[in-house]
Amino acid sequence: MDRDYLKEKRILLVDDEQELLDMVCSILKEEGYQNLCTASCMKEAMEKAAVFSPELAVLDVMLPDGSGFELFEKLKQMGDFPVLFLTACGEDEDKFRGLGLGADDYMVKPFLPRELILRIGAILRRSYKNEEPQVKLADSIVDFSRAEVRRGSQTIPLTAKEFALLSALYRNAGRIVTIDALCEAAWGDNPFGYENSLMAHIRRIREKIEAEPSHPKSLLTVKGLGYKLLVEGR
Repeated sequence: MDRDYLKEKRILLVDDEQELLDMVCSILKEEGYQNLCTASCMKEAMEKAAVFSPELAVLDVMLPDGSGFELFEKLKQMGDFPVLFLTACGEDEDKFRGLGLGADDYMVKPFLPRELILRIGAILRRSYKNEEPQVKLADSIVDFSRAEVRRGSQTIPLTAKEFALLSALYRNAGRIVTIDALCEAAWGDNPFGYENSLMAHIRRIREKIEAEPSHPKSLLTVKGLGYKLLVEGR
């Protein structure tokens, strides 16, 4: 399945250059990552990590109150999550030390924003490859790992198109997904002319996820624009 749900992972960014922190946050937010936490030193990083429970850390090596390598070892005592070193130290010795400690990747400043995005995405896919979301709706649960819906005592399989549409809606939970965007998600780069097919698939999805398909609580129509999926707890 499309793995954009990984963009919900909590990312801790640690660097003593505020300008760089702001830039990295901006890059990640533009790409869809929203659960970000920043720190400018080891002490602040440890305090915030204890509350934030990061699922990925991006660490500078040179910090005002210690090194990123020290911080790495302290963070690893709090939880087993991936780490990317992002630093101006490009010497092989530093790189080998970071990777030898168990870091997942090592990038040298200055860097291309696209490379950072690609590397973070690759780390998350490797680290959380067996994790698929189970999404709670008003009347049912969508299990993306099994491509099925559980409603009451029923287990109902999803077709490939239904799966693609629900995935697109879930990635934008609570927000309007346009008709064109949904057609593209299900039918690819040439989605024109599929509006009637989309309506039929939406109707069948509602029959699976809603207790009363004619009065939906979770998959709502936004007249003239598209549809949105309401997820419990979000």
